[in-house]
Amino acid sequence: MIHNLLQDYPALLLVLTIIIYTVSLYIYQRSNKNVLLLPVVSAIALVISALLVFDIDYGTYFESVEAIHFLLGTATVALAVPLRNNFHLIREHALPLTISLSVMAIITPVLSVLSAWILGADTAVLLSLAPKSISTPFAIGVAEEIGAYPPLVAAIVIVTGAVVAVVSSSVFKVFSIDNPIAQGFSMGLVGHGIATATAFEMSVKTGAFSALAMGLMGLSTSTLLPYFVAWLV
Repeated sequence: MIHNLLQDYPALLLVLTIIIYTVSLYIYQRSNKNVLLLPVVSAIALVISALLVFDIDYGTYFESVEAIHFLLGTATVALAVPLRNNFHLIREHALPLTISLSVMAIITPVLSVLSAWILGADTAVLLSLAPKSISTPFAIGVAEEIGAYPPLVAAIVIVTGAVVAVVSSSVFKVFSIDNPIAQGFSMGLVGHGIATATAFEMSVKTGAFSALAMGLMGLSTSTLLPYFVAWLV
């Protein structure tokens, strides 16, 4: 019955998504912000579960929640505000930020591809792992350019961001990293948008530098990776 209702009235999927996120946010806040219950992670799991239980095709779901997808663009543009407010710090730390970006832009795809190659993954899977640390729009574009699997790329990107969002706080504690600039920039370099959402919960400054890293990493990887793959192949 619910399946038929959701199929006949797709807009209800948008309502369901909002309810799921609201519940996830409530649980997260009630748990004293346990990183394992981050809304951006738990909500994804609950949405996937709902689609499986009610047998809803992902294409149908995506069309129904396209408004949220559109609003993600406006939210991304809004990141310019904290970047502008912290521009003096960006300029002050331009050299170490540039070095970090340059190193990670090379190490991140190389390590992921090398690890999968050692385990015997085929070429298409290796290519799908290369753009794992850039946001989904960048990653899908790169996937189409280099001959990877776009659906697999999207899944890997989401999992990567979720893992970074969950483990980053623990990593910072273990290695005594308490500088918000270092925290935010490292999260954005590896965990893109999902980690950036978590970074903003830590502080506005942390979120701003995570957003900066996310944008620069996406731009550099999407620009250079296709040329590198073409040269390698």
